[in-house]
Amino acid sequence: MNEFLHLFSSSAAWISLLTLTLMEIVLGIDNVIFISLVSNKLPAEQQDKARSIGISLALIIRVFLLMLISWIIGLTQPVFTLMANEISWRDIILMAGGLFLIGKSTMEIHERIEHGDEEAKTNGKQSSFASVIGQIIVLDIIFSFDSIITAVGLANHVGIMIIAVIISMIIMYQFAKPISNFIQKHPTMKMLALSFLIMIGLTLFIEALDVHVPKGYVYFAMAFSLLVETLNIRLRSKDQKRHN
Repeated sequence: MNEFLHLFSSSAAWISLLTLTLMEIVLGIDNVIFISLVSNKLPAEQQDKARSIGISLALIIRVFLLMLISWIIGLTQPVFTLMANEISWRDIILMAGGLFLIGKSTMEIHERIEHGDEEAKTNGKQSSFASVIGQIIVLDIIFSFDSIITAVGLANHVGIMIIAVIISMIIMYQFAKPISNFIQKHPTMKMLALSFLIMIGLTLFIEALDVHVPKGYVYFAMAFSLLVETLNIRLRSKDQKRHN
């Protein structure tokens, strides 16, 4: 207890906690979008359970990896060279995660274009619960590596990192269902979310090749696209009311 109180005895520790928590929330948006999309492929009565398990697993995986922080940092050491780029295990994990996101999101977009939401639900293409949880675990691990390695540069104490992760996950849990319901209600927003995941997957793959992509640009593009689509939804809603 005394060690915990001593940890937050300085203003620098509180600033680190606040900064790291905000960063974890922003980075967690990717996780929430993916969890929302894959859980929506389940029957309605299983969706809340899948979201809860997905976010709980994200928290457990992040805290577990923070306990192995020295090992995680060691994964940034090069293991081989590819086209003049030094590739580490972290890079391999990010590449695999990026390709998984791109492939999964592209298949989802193709399915919705070919069949539409309602037909996809009735033609036997609903995912199994185990399949959805498996996909969530894979992405939780990928996003956790990226999140933790970024966190190391913002805080020097594992305790601060763990507290920031717990706070961010609680906030994510509160917003997961509203985000999921909003995406489910608006098909165009679902397509936009899938496009976001392709962009995030591409960003992960590029960063694995040591090409730095400022996260601010990526999230600004996402926020701007979301704002435009929200305005389009409101406009369509007003037009429908006029015609009715």
